Amino acid sequence: MLSKILSATTIGIEARQIEIEVDISSGLPYVAIVGLPDTAVRESRDRVKSAIKNSEFSYPSQNITINLAPCNLKKEGACFDLPIAIGILAASGQIDYKNIKDFIFLGELALNGKIRPIKGALPIAISLKDSHKKLLLPSENAYEASVVKGIEIYSAKTLKEACLLLNGEISPLPLTYSAEISPAKNHECERDFSDIKGQFYAKRAIEIAAAGNHNIIMIGPPGSGKTMLAKRVPTIMPDMTLEESIETAKIYSICGFGPVKNPIISTRPFRTPHHTASDVSLVGGGPMPKPGEVSLAHNGVLFMDELPEFHRNVLEALRQPLEGKHVTVSRANGSVKFPANFMLVCAMNPCPCGFLTDPKKECHCTPPRIQKYLSKISGPLLDRIDIHIEVPPVRYKELSDENAGEKSEKIKERVEGAREIQLKRFNNDSILSNSHMRHKLIRKYCKLDEVSQNLLKQAITELGFSARCYDKILKVSRTIADLEGKVDIGPDHVSEAIQYRSLDKNHWI
Repeated sequence: MLSKILSATTIGIEARQIEIEVDISSGLPYVAIVGLPDTAVRESRDRVKSAIKNSEFSYPSQNITINLAPCNLKKEGACFDLPIAIGILAASGQIDYKNIKDFIFLGELALNGKIRPIKGALPIAISLKDSHKKLLLPSENAYEASVVKGIEIYSAKTLKEACLLLNGEISPLPLTYSAEISPAKNHECERDFSDIKGQFYAKRAIEIAAAGNHNIIMIGPPGSGKTMLAKRVPTIMPDMTLEESIETAKIYSICGFGPVKNPIISTRPFRTPHHTASDVSLVGGGPMPKPGEVSLAHNGVLFMDELPEFHRNVLEALRQPLEGKHVTVSRANGSVKFPANFMLVCAMNPCPCGFLTDPKKECHCTPPRIQKYLSKISGPLLDRIDIHIEVPPVRYKELSDENAGEKSEKIKERVEGAREIQLKRFNNDSILSNSHMRHKLIRKYCKLDEVSQNLLKQAITELGFSARCYDKILKVSRTIADLEGKVDIGPDHVSEAIQYRSLDKNHWI
């Protein structure tokens, strides 16, 4: 007898429906799985056999052929265990086949028949939103999928429970739509900008960066507070919208990092890859491409500490995501596109020992050694970072000051005010912040008066800024004006933006 069961898999962050055909015919006991299965799928024959027997069903001692269609699509993972088992039971007449056609099945089976959780339940549920299909999932994934409106979600803890549901012997109610965002909290409760002593110039630059979603790099000696500043960036960023939360949750679901109890991510991601990370781990890839750190930081912050310690090819891989806000991973059998709209925050020392710009400690690095250290960061990469600031050592007077600085909550209010202005401005332009402005929009929204034009002309001429740098200065100027609630960009806004671009990595050598 032949049975057809529907399942699904993920390609990138999108889902594809898979049809599983199970044919049982007379002959010697043998199980053949075809349709480009990987090792985990081929091994399902043993898991399914034990799960069926231990769930008080009989396993047919005949020739079983299992086809995973479409056949030109690589299948990976153990999520096909449950649909294969259901297909075998339906083909052998042990469950009612009529009730199966409306369901899509996902789940990994343990040898005792327990259904284990899988990756990618959320994007699969989103893809089925308008298909009028019911989704049967492991109980651990059911709440995650229930954030999608317009689809019936059923859960089962064991294979036997799933079969009872399909036979109509139990009638559980489907899970209802449960997408909601709880009030956003700081990235970590103990982190606040009031903890940072001094560094008013750096705090101002980070506030501007958060207000316009600009990339920023901080250069200074060890212990000046670069990492502390970076870790507090998420505490002043605007709260995530429901759309941003679900989009981010899709990426985490595919990687298996999504929270089980509350799949809606209410705080912006903050990713800190180690400097030994490879280019594949950073931008994504692999035989079956998976998201990398730049995609896991989508709608959040990617913090790269000790920037020159990363391999050169890893840093150069950041160029395309910084410009296009997405990553395209190409392989022989196709290409996959991952979103990568993140705010890049970098920190680095001015030299290998770190004390080149320290007024109290002597640097013993030779000019060639400093040049080799800084040459790991290319000019094109620095050109794509909007704000460059120097973070000096903190003086004792500032360290011993018992008065707390400005809290993240107050800074966040100003940042959110600037973001609201940008959302209204770009309402019809399909972008969300000033850093995303294309050249046409820069000409439209960043008009300068004569004094500002002369100021910018002098900076471009004397400092040798590139055309991209010219656009970056206009974008940052627009953000500074938004923070002040000004409609027009003034000379003071342009001069401050120029100040954040005038730091040259070669001026120390």
